[in-house]
Amino acid sequence: MKKPGLRGERQAAHSGAERGLLPAAQEAKNDSHGDAAPAASSPFAGFARWSGRPDAGDCLHYFTCRRWVLMGPALLVSALLMGLISGTLPDMVAGLCMVLGMALCLPASIYARMERRVVHNGWQRYPLLFVAILLPMMLFGFGAARWTNLHPHLGWEVTVNIFVIVVLMATALLENRLTSIIAATIGLWGGGSLHAGSMASFTLLTVGTVIGLLMAIRQARTASSQSNRHAEREREQRRAEQLLHEYEQTGQGWFWETDRQGKITYVTRSIAALLGSTVSEMEGKSFTGMFMLEAAGQEGERTLVFHLNTRSSFQDLGVRAATGEKDERWWSISGRPVLDQFNNFMGFRGSGTDLTEKRRSQAHVTQLARFDSLTKLANRFQMSEWLEKILTSPRIETRACAVFLLDLDRFKAVNDTMGHPAGDALLKQVAERLSNTVGDRGRVGRLGGDEFQVILHGAQNREGLAHLARRIIENLSQPYTIEGARVTIGASVGIALCPDDGMTSDALIRNADLALYAAKGGGRGRHHFYDEDLHSDAKERQQLEQDLRDAIASGSLELHYQPQVRTTSEKITGFEALLRWNHPVHGYISPAKFVPVAEETGLVAQIGEWALRTACADLAKWPEEVRVAVNVSPLQFANPALPAIVTSAIAAAGVSPGRLELEITESVFLGDDRTTEAMFSALKNLGVRLALDDFGTGYSSLGYLKKAPFDKIKIDQSFVRGATIQGSRNGAIISSIVNLAEALGMETTAEGVETLDELDLVRMLGCSHVQGYIYERPLNAQSVLAQLIDGLVAVAKGPRSARATRQTMLRKVALEHGPHSYEGTIRNISQHGAMIEGLWNVPVGTTFGVHLADDYVVMATSRWCKEDRMGLEFGQPLELDGNGAVLFTPVRPRREKSETAPLRRTA
Repeated sequence: MKKPGLRGERQAAHSGAERGLLPAAQEAKNDSHGDAAPAASSPFAGFARWSGRPDAGDCLHYFTCRRWVLMGPALLVSALLMGLISGTLPDMVAGLCMVLGMALCLPASIYARMERRVVHNGWQRYPLLFVAILLPMMLFGFGAARWTNLHPHLGWEVTVNIFVIVVLMATALLENRLTSIIAATIGLWGGGSLHAGSMASFTLLTVGTVIGLLMAIRQARTASSQSNRHAEREREQRRAEQLLHEYEQTGQGWFWETDRQGKITYVTRSIAALLGSTVSEMEGKSFTGMFMLEAAGQEGERTLVFHLNTRSSFQDLGVRAATGEKDERWWSISGRPVLDQFNNFMGFRGSGTDLTEKRRSQAHVTQLARFDSLTKLANRFQMSEWLEKILTSPRIETRACAVFLLDLDRFKAVNDTMGHPAGDALLKQVAERLSNTVGDRGRVGRLGGDEFQVILHGAQNREGLAHLARRIIENLSQPYTIEGARVTIGASVGIALCPDDGMTSDALIRNADLALYAAKGGGRGRHHFYDEDLHSDAKERQQLEQDLRDAIASGSLELHYQPQVRTTSEKITGFEALLRWNHPVHGYISPAKFVPVAEETGLVAQIGEWALRTACADLAKWPEEVRVAVNVSPLQFANPALPAIVTSAIAAAGVSPGRLELEITESVFLGDDRTTEAMFSALKNLGVRLALDDFGTGYSSLGYLKKAPFDKIKIDQSFVRGATIQGSRNGAIISSIVNLAEALGMETTAEGVETLDELDLVRMLGCSHVQGYIYERPLNAQSVLAQLIDGLVAVAKGPRSARATRQTMLRKVALEHGPHSYEGTIRNISQHGAMIEGLWNVPVGTTFGVHLADDYVVMATSRWCKEDRMGLEFGQPLELDGNGAVLFTPVRPRREKSETAPLRRTA
């Protein structure tokens, strides 16, 4: 016995849904006999709103049917049999009754339509029952009984058998309509009894009628109960069909069915359309042809083919659809085997849903979880995962790798001055340059902010790593164009190697981070390999940060003031406020050491505000013609509240705004935008003076001088040092700056003047002010008050000139003392010694190995030390070149003439 498929069931359900409450099987049966009424469409309103009205072919409710028309010919055949058997003919009355009975059966279709137009339980049906069934049978029975009585040859044995045949025919034609069958039986036998007219016959007929009525009443009740059950089943069937239909139509899911050979017997129409086909074309094709199984990435054992072959159920199996679309479409399918009543496998039946958006969402989540959303580089999680995979490799030799940690120099200034959108654009360009530089050698990722990481797998040569680090720094330091502005930043690189510097990811990252801090502490724009001494340096820096926080909280910071003297009158016009920290253990610490810590930890804004308020408070005690200059960091300048802070400090001290001078470096112009111009305008509107500090050492062009309302330009001391040496170009640079300032109506201050010759030079070149040791070192507030009591006249004190053999420079060198290595800066050098800055409190007599070049080490001894400067005496005099300058390379021994082969002229 073949079980109907999903397609057949759905079609049957559709048919049942359209025709009413009759079960599909019964309706089919009625149709096969030609007795079904035309389909009556009953519109849906919601999920389950049905009228409950029976169908025209419902034998449980309706008395008549179209097949009753056959009863006329049946009665005619019965009458002919009676005539043939008896060899007689009925009289006119009997014949007329029998013919009239036959005629009343012929309009059966009219009776059926009339009955369908009334309510199925209305009283109007019973007269119709009488006319259509009871009366024709009664007339035929009366005529047959009269014929039998008139002709003894006919006999009741023949008539009774004819009556039995007629009743059987009526029963067959009326099917299960018990009330109609009882009416037909009573009518037939009642007609015969009417002709006999005996009391016994009437009595028996009455008893039979009562029994028939009781049976009809019982049948009506049973029919009502069955009808309700049928209606409920039909409502459930139609509700399920409607839900499934809507489920398919909304695209939330679809259904499929296969036969035992895996051929498609049913599939949702929308899915067939996605596959570029129709339902009829899909039928008979292989079910697996709907999918791209080789692209599904199913490496496991339980794939779709496996389940189909083993005839096992499966659920939520992800497969890629063979739709041929440009974008991938994924489905989740579930299925189970279908068995007949004998447990024979008939095929599969299941459903599917669209997984495309879910997989896209999962891919997006994976992208967010493993990649940086801004630069599209690998994020911290993925880089850590990849490094951990390398370090846990089964083979020890494959665990070798190198880790680069990169930090962008001066990126914070770009973010603060130009805004975060500009910073994001800059980070994208940095990521692109970094990826192009590293190439296929390693993997590049962004850890967050302006921190990047590079992982190189395999054994690495330190020289090769150093070369790559220099290339990275060089490429990242090239100018960028952001929103039409030219921006220059730098980069510092820390390097750690496995297994030399650690065998775990935590150790490698920590050590690379220490190397990065060492690179940044060495002047930025450098690379540094990890060294064990860096741990102690990091601990020292951490302690320095904590001590600085304590110093801010306890008010241990100090302001010292260095006078600024007018060159024409040698009178003090103002003082520059310089930050000093007298550490309780280490004494005075150089600002070059603790200010970077304050910038990195965000303490510089708090310190800057304190310095501004303290300088204004001290200024209130000075003469009216004396000003004070306070340095403003780029972070302070980017703070929108700076004008309010300046106003509050001036008001609290009760000084004139014109006596306050704010010194601003060129780095604020990295973001030459409206915000910078608005800040300059706001500060200028307060009445304070603005000075451009360290002019010529920044990163911007001269274009900002057209708009920035500066009152003064400060010439950096790097141009003053060595300006008096013959052949130096510094004097020409100073002269150009002075001419530029005068053309723009600005004053000039030469910083770092230490000799009388330098003083004479800057005076001759037209500098309006001088600041340096030639007049005074920085003084505390009490010493300033004492000096101002004596008057405003300043007296130059110092050497006439720098020693002729000394060269002024800024050159980074490494100094070795025992197992330790330090970094310093040569300020000036001669054949016999040098002044080096960067080391504090060096005991006199300490010996160092000074690395003047990669392959040139000179032994030297400290002879004096003041603050962070010390004088070294070389063990052996250095060689000079033809111009009298010190050589920073070892002099190669000259070969004797005998060692040199004479040059001969050949033909």
